[in-house]
Amino acid sequence: MRRFIALLAVVAGTASAADALRPPLLLTARTAAQDLGGTWTYSKDYYRTSLTDINGWVAKSRMQRFRDVDVAAEEKKSGPAFFEFDLDRGPTMTLPGAWNSAVPELRWYDGLIWFQRRFDAKLVPGQRSFLRFEAVNYRASVYLNGKPIAQHEGGFTPFVVEVTDTLRALGNRLVVGVDSKHDAQSIPGEITDWDLYGGITRPVKLIRTPATFIDDATLRLNDAGRLVGSAQLNGPQSANQSVTLRIAALGVTLQARTDANGEARFDTPAPASLKRWSPEAPTLYDVDFEAGADRVRDRIGFRTIAVRGSDLLLNGQPVFLKGISLHEEEIAPNPARRLDEAAARRLLGEVKHGLHGNYVRLSHYPHNETMLRMADELGLLVWSEIPVYWTVDWDNPAVLDKARRMQAETIYRDRNRAALVLWSIGNETPVADNRTRFHAALAQTVRALDDSRLVSAALLVERKGDVIQLADPLLAALDVIAVNTYAGWYGDDTLDRVARLRWDVPADKPLLFSEFGADAQTGFRDATLRRKFSEDYQADYYRATLAMAAQVPTLRGLSPWVLKDFRSPRREHPVFQQGWNRKGLISETGQRKLAFTVLANHYKNLSSPLP
Repeated sequence: MRRFIALLAVVAGTASAADALRPPLLLTARTAAQDLGGTWTYSKDYYRTSLTDINGWVAKSRMQRFRDVDVAAEEKKSGPAFFEFDLDRGPTMTLPGAWNSAVPELRWYDGLIWFQRRFDAKLVPGQRSFLRFEAVNYRASVYLNGKPIAQHEGGFTPFVVEVTDTLRALGNRLVVGVDSKHDAQSIPGEITDWDLYGGITRPVKLIRTPATFIDDATLRLNDAGRLVGSAQLNGPQSANQSVTLRIAALGVTLQARTDANGEARFDTPAPASLKRWSPEAPTLYDVDFEAGADRVRDRIGFRTIAVRGSDLLLNGQPVFLKGISLHEEEIAPNPARRLDEAAARRLLGEVKHGLHGNYVRLSHYPHNETMLRMADELGLLVWSEIPVYWTVDWDNPAVLDKARRMQAETIYRDRNRAALVLWSIGNETPVADNRTRFHAALAQTVRALDDSRLVSAALLVERKGDVIQLADPLLAALDVIAVNTYAGWYGDDTLDRVARLRWDVPADKPLLFSEFGADAQTGFRDATLRRKFSEDYQADYYRATLAMAAQVPTLRGLSPWVLKDFRSPRREHPVFQQGWNRKGLISETGQRKLAFTVLANHYKNLSSPLP
């Protein structure tokens, strides 16, 4: 009962507590940095002996991998001491990237691994230094030169720590303990339908700034046609400082002064020459923010997104979302979540140019920032999701707080991305009162932090004969309805019956088919029997489902499951799956299946904004 009351208190205070969710450091839009990617050494620690010894005792110093010690030099000395680690002489791995793909022995490793990077740093008097981790999956314990400097939980969002007083000019020892274990209180939980890759999966950077610097800066176009934004300073001279905003291509120069908390706000009519961002014309502008000795630049597009009845409005005009879902895996036989610019362009290029799409559902967690920026550049509307997937500990206030912080870290990272129009607060969660309260709190969090985008969630449906119903109480908290439907793949429906299905959904909100799909092993053709797992069946499934979708009057978008075959330990058919979910329209190596052309032709023929 006390847990329930505590959860209600969190929900009630969501909006007022929004400021408390702001990460203490952001360092957004920083391009000048020392990249710490490359060769790292590592040491497995399955029993966590670096942290605790037998019987829960404090770990022995000979096991503490985070210590700033030259083991080889110490071993040359006489005496009773010895060591059971040496990260200087450990095996190596190229980071960023998941350890599951690095060496065969780590393919199914799930636990704690310690990583070390040695580096030199230029120390400049008066400057400050920070480490920015773009993602560590799942829990991170960070030590610099033997000192603990950061803890972070959540595998898909960035965190920043100041190291000005810990950094040295030569021989820095950065050690990161990465624990990939998930449990009943983690987000997501330990059972999913995708690979829970472990490791330092996104870049690590050393960033230098002046003593007072621009920690965060944002600008957007509001519904009234005005450019509104802010800049947040951090440092001893943050208050009452002049901040300048420039958009050279539009001839815009604005000045504002920071308040006592170091925040400056901007509000001005949008110039008549401003070109609104859209999938057809993804115009981006260089926006410069200057304060004292610091300057940051971000490339920002300006557009509006809204709902009117069952219509989605982009820049005031109805839009139909022609898209696909995808996981954060590069096209490769052994993906490692190395989503650099080239990998992102290849994936999203298949959507934009191959499928004639204008939309991508980045599921089921916040994807690499590179993916969002590439969507901005290519002109793809984006659904971004936090990993509240299937079920979590709905009644635990600590779990809700964890989810809200993940949501906040994502919003603060991506709120300048014009492509991003939908915040999803969950996927396929079972209807129950405690679950609905949990999601309602997340919806309130989103609106408190970013009221310029729409809120959705991928919901489950109920089936009564040939009628599919949606009566989820969470609908009241959503701007856009989204449903996952697999009639014709899971269950006993024939494809002929799929076309007869009718949808009983609210008429006053836009509906998205956030998922539908069927497995197919690339190259397995069965033109006669058209059996499941064949490319022929998958293509027929798409034809039937698209025909059904065309009869739903409030449907405003599609994101079938899924662009590319992806790793999933749940999928173990020895012929057709072998640890891969085969619902992709392309294989893991990029081969297009028959259904790819079916969907591409469907989108190409949607010449008007609405079907």
